[in-house]
Amino acid sequence: MVRHIEIRTYKESDFDDLLSIQKEAFPPPFPEELWWSKQHISAHVNTFPDGAMIAYVDGDPAGSATSLITTLSDEAHSWEEIADDGYITRTHVANGDTLYGIDVCVRPTYRGKGIAAALYDARKQLVRDLGLARYVAGCRIPNYYEYAEQMDVATYVEHVVAGDIHDLVLSFMLKQGLHPVRILPNYVEDDESLNYAVLVEWRNDTL
Repeated sequence: MVRHIEIRTYKESDFDDLLSIQKEAFPPPFPEELWWSKQHISAHVNTFPDGAMIAYVDGDPAGSATSLITTLSDEAHSWEEIADDGYITRTHVANGDTLYGIDVCVRPTYRGKGIAAALYDARKQLVRDLGLARYVAGCRIPNYYEYAEQMDVATYVEHVVAGDIHDLVLSFMLKQGLHPVRILPNYVEDDESLNYAVLVEWRNDTL
């Protein structure tokens, strides 16, 4: 049983803990070069430290999340474009109106124990604290491949929202109070999602 979840901003000195989280969350055959590097962590900390979060459970690193600030537009985009290939230095807009989550990672032994939900709650609080309009993220739909021959992606999302289909990621996002805004084609290479993502949004409840 999880007794205490501590969430704080991570620092460059937390790199080993962050790497251990990623190694367990994304084991082989996931390519090692896609884990956060020291250069990525340095860029996050120096560009937008408030958006760099790490979760500990009784002192043990359990999960992490990284965000940037942007001004949301209707233009289609990929993860690489919005995340600046994970560095955020060129895409973070300090005077923007939207917190954009580019990464959430939880060690397998801590999944289902409220770590991801706690990280999302921390992001919502950051939106409130900074007076931003919303939190958004590009949400994978990893169960879509099971239904792709039966329905298009928009219909699939409608069924997930209605509760007729359970999607491992989108259903979780809905439970966190996020709502689909639009489909993002070619968002990231992902065979399960057929390269689609769904832009999901939580609006600041204090504005």
